Amino acid sequence: MSEIKVGNKMVGDGHPCYLIAEIGINHNGDVSLAKKLISVAVAAGFDAIKFQKRTIDVVYTKEELAKPRENPFGPTNGDLKRGLEFGLDAYREIDHYCKEVNIPWFASCWDEQAVDFISQFDVPCYKIASASLTDDSLLRYTRTKGKPVILSTGMSTIEQIDKAVRILGKENLLVMHASSTYPANYDELNLKCIPMLRERYGVLVGYSGHETGLASSVAAAVLGASMVERHVTMNRASWGSDQAASLEPSGTMRLARDIRLVEQSMGDGVKRLLPREVPIMDKLRRIGK
Repeated sequence: MSEIKVGNKMVGDGHPCYLIAEIGINHNGDVSLAKKLISVAVAAGFDAIKFQKRTIDVVYTKEELAKPRENPFGPTNGDLKRGLEFGLDAYREIDHYCKEVNIPWFASCWDEQAVDFISQFDVPCYKIASASLTDDSLLRYTRTKGKPVILSTGMSTIEQIDKAVRILGKENLLVMHASSTYPANYDELNLKCIPMLRERYGVLVGYSGHETGLASSVAAAVLGASMVERHVTMNRASWGSDQAASLEPSGTMRLARDIRLVEQSMGDGVKRLLPREVPIMDKLRRIGK
C-alpha cells in the first residue's frame, strides 16, 4: 500500500509526512491548557492532534486505583487517573475548538468503551497504543468503526506485531515504529526498523518518538516514515509522566520546519546540471564546459 486517506489528507508515498502533535495527558486535566497546545501545533503546521482515552474502571483494577500515589488530584492512583481523563463536555469543547482552528483530532483508545466514546466525534482515524497491541478484542472492535487504524509497536516483539497485523488486516493500516521509554535514549531508537517494518508488512510505516531531541525524528522521515508523532508540552519541567519526553513550542516549530526542509531536499534522484550552477561552472571550470 502506497497511500491511505486520513481525514481529508493523503498519507504515504509522494505526500508530505503527516505530523501528529500528541497532547495525550499533558493537558493535566485542563481544557484551556489543551487549547494552548492545539494552538502551538497549528502554528507549527502540524496535521493533527492526538489525545488518549481510557474508561478508568475498565483499564485499571480496583487494587491499582486504590494504590497510594501523591498527585495534584488526590492521594491515590485512582485520583490521578480520573483527574487526567477528559469527559464528554471537555471533548465537545476540544472538538469545537479544533474545528475553529481547522485541525483534526483523534485518540488512542485503550478499551472498547473508549472507542465508542470517541466515535461520537468525526475523528479521521483511531490509534492503537503500544500498550494495547496485544489486546486482540480491542483491535477487532476498533476495526468495526471503518476508519484507518494507526498501530504503535513499542514494548512489542516482532511476533506480537505479526499477530496484531494479521488481526487488523493491512487495508488502511499504518504501523508506527516506537520505543516505549520516556524519555527514550538514542541508542534505544533503532530507526532502521522503519524500512524493515515496511518491507515485512507491505504497509505504510511511521514513527512515534519519545526522545528529547529533534534529529532522530527528522531522520525517521528521511528513512521513509509517512507519519511522525511527537508529544508536545508547554514546559518539559511541568508535572506529569510524559512531559520530559515532549517537545516545547520552540521544538515543535523546529521539527515541522526541519522535516519540511528535508522533504524539499530529497529531490527525485536524477543527477542533472542545475540552471543556477551554470554561471558558477562557467566561472570555475577550465576544461569540459
